[in-house]
Amino acid sequence: MDKASLEQKLAQLPLFQYSFMKSEELVFSDRVRKICETECPRFGTTWACPPAVGTVEACKARCLSYPELLMISTVTEVRDVADMEECLSTSKEHEKVAYEVAQLLREQGCEVLVLSTESCSQCAKCTYPDAPCRKPDKMFPCVESHGILVTELCEKHGMEFFNGNIVTWFSLLLFR
Repeated sequence: MDKASLEQKLAQLPLFQYSFMKSEELVFSDRVRKICETECPRFGTTWACPPAVGTVEACKARCLSYPELLMISTVTEVRDVADMEECLSTSKEHEKVAYEVAQLLREQGCEVLVLSTESCSQCAKCTYPDAPCRKPDKMFPCVESHGILVTELCEKHGMEFFNGNIVTWFSLLLFR
């Protein structure tokens, strides 16, 4: 992989921050998954969320099979960060950027697993659980659904995660 070339292309995108790291740095927690179950209105409604993504242990094994990762963030202003529906509605632009970054990694010859925003919003109504995903190449499972502690990665790599009434969206692009 030509990291310098990749970073030149990343500079062209509306990224807030990014950091390269090793997948072994990921910290998995069932407590993060519990938040999905108890607080997110999309739990059990999409292929990008639990229980469709599998157990935290299965997610961990899948993630650790990719040795490298690139964590990216974008930001979007909202009126009220406590309004989950308003926050979720802003994820589409971030998803486009995550897709572009995945394409850049693929152009470098990498196989990529993308974990992204709070849930997938590619389709107005998800086919879960009745039929397969319509857009598997653009459906990125939720980072939190995998039980990953994003804040710990942010602190370790100097990435900001709390920005007032600004939603900070994160994606993890695991690659090999």
